[in-house]
Amino acid sequence: MSGNIRIAKDVRIVGAATGRGAGDEGCQRGPEVLRARGLTAYLARAGVPAQWQATLRPSRNLPPLAAVRQLSALLAQQVYRLTAQRRFPLVLGGDHSCGIGTWSGAARALRLQGALGLVWIDAHMDAHVPATSPTGNLHGMPLACLLGHGDAQLSELAGAPALRPEHLCLVGVRSFEDGEAQLLARLGVRVMHIDEVQRRGLDAALDEAVSIATRGTAGYGVSIDLDALDPSEAPGVGTPVTNGLRAEDLRRALARRAGDARLRALEIAEYNPQHDHDGRTATTAMQLAEAALAAEAKWQQLRAA
Repeated sequence: MSGNIRIAKDVRIVGAATGRGAGDEGCQRGPEVLRARGLTAYLARAGVPAQWQATLRPSRNLPPLAAVRQLSALLAQQVYRLTAQRRFPLVLGGDHSCGIGTWSGAARALRLQGALGLVWIDAHMDAHVPATSPTGNLHGMPLACLLGHGDAQLSELAGAPALRPEHLCLVGVRSFEDGEAQLLARLGVRVMHIDEVQRRGLDAALDEAVSIATRGTAGYGVSIDLDALDPSEAPGVGTPVTNGLRAEDLRRALARRAGDARLRALEIAEYNPQHDHDGRTATTAMQLAEAALAAEAKWQQLRAA
């Protein structure tokens, strides 16, 4: 890990309470459940100042594309404002189509300083365009949109492509279709499949991912889809995939980088309370947020553990 100064971030939590981009819409309740479980107080005990900024929802009765467009625009505006004020957005989904808004807003806020980098931790590539998607579900398309492909009303929220391929790295992929894989390969995006991560170790993989996301950028973000984790540890998701990351490995890998001033926003998506019967996925989501954002004192405790 580099010697960057570790700081306690002024965290503002934004709920993206939507499931309209997914086949299973139960994740729309994810933000309110995490709030009810006391996420802000939980972070405060770790030395992280956090306030609940807003919970955003699309209007009722809109078709899925219009709902995702509306939510993405609202979220992009919120993240843009917070990032420009040098506050730290913690975005809680909702389905992973929320990533379109989160990272469009962050990219626009950083544009005068430079490019945005992104580490995308997910079982899926999320890089379909409408012509390649077998389901048409928009939570399978956010990375394509952020790279400037797919529906123009989504891909242009940042005013230009939010991401350059060389500043993006996917970690933990194990479920995808040919069309999205071909797009990322053609663009030259670095993809670490689960077998590579398991062979090298998550810590080494995340070191490389952060190096990619910070090379020539003004800062970077981390987007965590909870289905990146093995469903035996995180069953509360809409699209579970076996052979996933261990929650403790991810917690420790994030904790090593806690307080990195280059990290400008964090997103945790696809928490689906309908499938989280014992609450363990909610607990894991809160632990991951704590690990990624912990101030220096807590980081030292995690490092020694």
